[in-house]
Amino acid sequence: MNFSAGFLRLSAPRFSRSLATATHAPRSAPQRHDWTRQEIQKIYDSPLLDLVFRASSIHRQNNDPSKIQLCTLMNIKTGGCSEDCSYCSQSSRYSTPTKASRLLDIEPVIEAARKAKENGSTRFCMGAAWRDLAGRKRGFERILQMVREVRGMGMEVCTTLGMLTPEQAKQLKEAGLTAYNHNLDTSREFYPQVITTRSYDERLGTISAVRDAGISVCSGGILGLGESDADRIGLIQEVANMPEHPESFPVNALVPIPGTPLEGNERVAHHTLLRTIATARVVLPGTIIRLAAGRNTLSESEQAMCFMAGANAVFTGEQMLTTPCSPWDEDKAMMGRWGLEGMQSFEQASVARKEGAALGPQPTRIVSESQAESS
Repeated sequence: MNFSAGFLRLSAPRFSRSLATATHAPRSAPQRHDWTRQEIQKIYDSPLLDLVFRASSIHRQNNDPSKIQLCTLMNIKTGGCSEDCSYCSQSSRYSTPTKASRLLDIEPVIEAARKAKENGSTRFCMGAAWRDLAGRKRGFERILQMVREVRGMGMEVCTTLGMLTPEQAKQLKEAGLTAYNHNLDTSREFYPQVITTRSYDERLGTISAVRDAGISVCSGGILGLGESDADRIGLIQEVANMPEHPESFPVNALVPIPGTPLEGNERVAHHTLLRTIATARVVLPGTIIRLAAGRNTLSESEQAMCFMAGANAVFTGEQMLTTPCSPWDEDKAMMGRWGLEGMQSFEQASVARKEGAALGPQPTRIVSESQAESS
């Protein structure tokens, strides 16, 4: 600010130049593990646009907002599950269009992973409709080989196989597993209204076994089960107060399937989905938030709002486990219109830390001039 001849002269603003080739260098916020429900409810209940703005700001401080993780999910063993999850068409207790099948052979799974990689997916997830792996030694050995071969392709590998023992988790880690999905689904209080054959604490036990084995935890929930806002808040509190925040937090919108107890449920409103994603981003600043089942029912602009609020991963490809998925070409075209691009394998910092020496030396981040000046 300069004074001349009695007049106030404002100096021209200085703008720092940011290199077009620079890589975003987010700063990781410290994780909190002592969130109260009252604190999270205050965030959740704030005006929606204010909440999205706050979540977007936190997202940009902790993650590269231009990057979306592209994941492909394959059902390697369909139906015949003994559990009574009221949303799931794979339960043997319900009469649904989903028919039981045996565990797939290795080659078709590897071929599907190759196709996913060719189409830009960097994480390949395999799901088997089982309560647990008890009495499935040969099947488990086949899955371990699937994990080894997909990992050998340079992809991140995730499985969801029901409950695990610590020893089974260790074997999966040794085979090269990146992440294990085991959703909590909802709050502890509402959970018995959805599932009675597996307790909440049993789910937490599997998550502990996975975490202790050095595998990244993927655990989230489903919206539209009949839960309240308080249950969504309770779910977020549960994962936020784990010893480590989960590497990824899938947010699923229930796809009601004929023959299941929840076939008549209404689809969750977009503003509820958006509010949940934004709240999760504020509370879980460095976690990947995965826009999962039900995404194909959202318009492109609705999806863009979810990305703005902090969602930074999607399932893409031909099919999810039993519900439709958005095709690769459509997703890549959408991302191109919004200036988004796919993450590379093992790009997320928490995943790279857990992989450790297996990944070898990592390239140094390039920091833009504007980021360097503000450091």
